[in-house]
Amino acid sequence: MREGSAATSAEPQSADHPVVERLRTAGAVVVGLTRVPELCVFGTTDSVYGTTRNPWNLERTSGGSSGGSAAAVAAGMVPVAHAADGMGSIRIPAANCGVVGLKPGAGLVPAEMGAHSWFGMSENGPMATTVADAALMLSVMAGRPELATVRSPASPLRIGLALAVPTPLARLDAGFRAAAVRTARALAAAGHEVVELALPYPANPLPALARWFAGAASDAVHDGLDLAALEPRVRAHIRAGRILERLGGLRAAPVETLRERMLVATADVDVVLAPALAQPGPTADGWHRRSWIANMRVNIGYAPYAAMWNLLGWPAAVVPAGWHPEAAVPSGVQLVARPAAGGAGEALLLTVAAELEHRTPWMRVAGPPDTGPVRERAENLPE
Repeated sequence: MREGSAATSAEPQSADHPVVERLRTAGAVVVGLTRVPELCVFGTTDSVYGTTRNPWNLERTSGGSSGGSAAAVAAGMVPVAHAADGMGSIRIPAANCGVVGLKPGAGLVPAEMGAHSWFGMSENGPMATTVADAALMLSVMAGRPELATVRSPASPLRIGLALAVPTPLARLDAGFRAAAVRTARALAAAGHEVVELALPYPANPLPALARWFAGAASDAVHDGLDLAALEPRVRAHIRAGRILERLGGLRAAPVETLRERMLVATADVDVVLAPALAQPGPTADGWHRRSWIANMRVNIGYAPYAAMWNLLGWPAAVVPAGWHPEAAVPSGVQLVARPAAGGAGEALLLTVAAELEHRTPWMRVAGPPDTGPVRERAENLPE
């Protein structure tokens, strides 16, 4: 498990992670490992070991950090894949590659990644081409067999459509905005109530950024890595983390204040519906050779919607939502639920996702880009 880094050991791991152990025990056949960016830090998957591209459009990134998992599922190499999400690393590649991805809420699935799972922000979750497969995999990873059964809602739900952009450093692409609105209309046509929702995105992004930066720094120390062997962008990320940690950037009070505000803002809705990405994923090549500032700018600019739910520990999922004709990539939307005991929030997300899959079906896998089927099949996706 090189974690995309020449600084890590090439020796095999001595034991399975609890999630892998549960999957093997349930009968899963583990095929192999897929690519991630170095130390799983960024939202594009390329490193000294190569570049993972979007199977729908090879010029664009598959996303990150679980870009290899998303590409493998979208290409039809495997029906399901394990992924991990610390700042959107399941949902961002799922959105890029047109697959289902679910980040569980805190505590449902064993995390146990690196030093402390990025101060509790990182979660293990499933990627799949169908909601039923994602539910089955989640049920095994969580050790909760009942989650494998996706049930219809007992009564109409109240869906909060949140289209605002979390940061002034990003702007929402018109095609992705339209995908979220189409999805809201599909849910309204199914009998659910859709209301506009204003989320209290924090003006100060440091609580999430500090944990992102300092989490990478802690992992490098935990793994005993030679920092000089890391990519320049990752070294800069680690330096920023150490500075913010010294300056008190990891204080719990701002997170608790945000959690209280978010609970109030979402008190009258069952599920939040938001765009999955603000912009199409960037071109695939060379991000590991570019500066930290360039990587930060593109990561925040194209994928700002995911990180807050890691900070709060709320369950969130991405499902496909049509096709972006200008960028020639899938569109996706994000579904978020308030945390609830026993995986009830995750079960609710799977319920809504399954209804969308039924009403606005998506292509399960991409075709060979050089023979034309991708474009032809994508044009048949629901508008």
